[in-house]
Amino acid sequence: MVKPIRKSSNKNPPILSHEFIIQNHADIVSCVAMVFVVGLMVQATSPIASIFITLQHNVTEAGETPLYSPGVKDWASVFFYSLICIVIHAIIQEKFQKKLHLSKSKLAVFSTSGQLAVFYLVSAGWGLDLAIKEHFIPDIARLWSDYPAPMPFMLKLYIIVQLAYNIHEIPELYFQRIKREEYTGKAVQISTVWLYAFLILHHISELFNHVSQLIQTVDKDEKFTKGTRLVSNILQILARLGSIILAILTLFYGFALGEQRELDIQTGYYNTPAIRFAVLAGVLLLQMYLTFKVISQEIARSRESKGLPAVPKSKPQKKEKSKKNKKSEESDLPEVDQNTNKTLRKQKVK
Repeated sequence: MVKPIRKSSNKNPPILSHEFIIQNHADIVSCVAMVFVVGLMVQATSPIASIFITLQHNVTEAGETPLYSPGVKDWASVFFYSLICIVIHAIIQEKFQKKLHLSKSKLAVFSTSGQLAVFYLVSAGWGLDLAIKEHFIPDIARLWSDYPAPMPFMLKLYIIVQLAYNIHEIPELYFQRIKREEYTGKAVQISTVWLYAFLILHHISELFNHVSQLIQTVDKDEKFTKGTRLVSNILQILARLGSIILAILTLFYGFALGEQRELDIQTGYYNTPAIRFAVLAGVLLLQMYLTFKVISQEIARSRESKGLPAVPKSKPQKKEKSKKNKKSEESDLPEVDQNTNKTLRKQKVK
C-alpha cells in the first residue's frame, strides 16, 4: 500500500503571531535599527536620528576634551543600543545552535551563559580600565568629591551600553520562551541589578558564575564542577559584601559631606537625604537578596546530590535481602517441606 503523504510540520506561522515574532525577532529588530541608520544619512531626518545613535548633552567648549552630562535624551541612545544587543544576541545564539550538537536543556544553558560570560568579561575589563584611567582606583573619594562632574566620552558610553544590555534582557525573556512563573522574578532581578548594582564587582562575580555553569554542562565526569562552583559561590558572596561596604562608604558617608536639602534637576544635582537613603536601602536589600539566593541554591543542590543516589540503592538492597531471607528460611525447613514449597511454586507459575 502506498503510504499517505504527511503534511510538512515546518509551516510558516501566521504573521504577527507569537511564534512568528519569536522566530523572526532578529530580522524585525534589525529592520527597526536600520531605519535610524538610514535616517542619519538623510539631511531632513539626520537631527532626529542622531539623538538615537550619537551621545547627547555635550557640555564642553571648543578645543577642550569632550565631556558629557546626563540627560533625558540619553534614553533614546539606550533604546537604539538595546536593539543592537538583541540582534547580536540572536546571531550568537544561532551560531551555538548550528555548531553545538547538544540537548535542548544544555543548549539553553550554553546560549545563555555563553553570551553572558562574554559580556561580563568585556564589561569587567572595560570597567576596570575606566576606573584606573579616571583615578577611581585607588582614590575612591573621587566618586563623591567632584559630584556632579561631567563625564568623558568613554565613561558615558560605558553606562549607556550597560543600561542597553540590561534592558534588552527583558524582551529576551519572551524571545527565549521563559515560563510564566519565572518571568516576573527574572524581570524584577534584571531591573534592580542595573538600577543599584556596583557594576565591576557584579560583573566579575557573574563572569565566574556563568563560566562555572558552562563547565558543569561540558564536564560529564564532574572533575571540575565542585571546584568551579565553590569558587563562584565565594566570589559572589565577596562581591555582595564589597558592594554593601562601597554603598555605605559612598552614599552614607561620602555624599553626606556635600548634600543639599533641595533637588536641582536642571544641573543634575540629586544629592538630597531622601534620594541618598532610598538608593542606599535599595542597594542593601538587593545585595541581601542576591546573597540569600546564592546560599539557598547551594543548599538545594546539596540536598539533591544527597537524595538522588540514595533512592536506587535502597530498592535493590531490599530485594536482595528478601531473597536471601526466603532462601535462609527454606534451608532451615526439612527436605519434605522444601519439596512441597517447590511444587506449590510450580503450580502457581502454571
